[in-house]
Amino acid sequence: MWSASRRSDRAGNAARSGVEGQRAHRAPLAAVLALMTVSTLVSACSDGGFRPLYGTAAIGGADVSERLAAVEVAPVPGRVGQRIRNEIVFQTTGGGGAATPAYRLELVLRESVSSTLVKVSGDASGSVYSIDADFRLIRVADKQVVLQGKSAGRAGFERFNSVFSNIRARQDAEDRVATTVAQDLKTRLAAFLSNAA
Repeated sequence: MWSASRRSDRAGNAARSGVEGQRAHRAPLAAVLALMTVSTLVSACSDGGFRPLYGTAAIGGADVSERLAAVEVAPVPGRVGQRIRNEIVFQTTGGGGAATPAYRLELVLRESVSSTLVKVSGDASGSVYSIDADFRLIRVADKQVVLQGKSAGRAGFERFNSVFSNIRARQDAEDRVATTVAQDLKTRLAAFLSNAA
């Protein structure tokens, strides 16, 4: 009986060592496959197939930062419109104006506020501030619209009994939406200008 249990232990150990041996052979194979995948991706990058969005001029042509700095942003009416314009100017030129504008960005905004969390009494304890922005990028040289589209931003804010608190909460929501829309527009401009001739 004791010898039977020894035989079963030996059989179990042999089976375990066989599985571990197979795992040991698979590990180098997985490493080789991973290395081949990485080398393929690196070679694709070095061939110019992929490049960073904000690459330098060493990659070829003017870099995106220089092209973004050549975008003039037209004045936008209203507090939020001015805030969006200021954000785009700061993100594309660092705060300064475009030296010699090659493009002009024009925006049309639609603002709205909708109530949320409406109580049984009919009072709303929260609101959502929304902006829908239509934009178009015009090439200054020939006045052609080269890019147009829509961008949107939403931000919720609480309603309070204090009038000052309500005004401040709404302004904070407006500022957050302005930043969101400006970042979206900057990214879309950068993506377009990185491929522009």
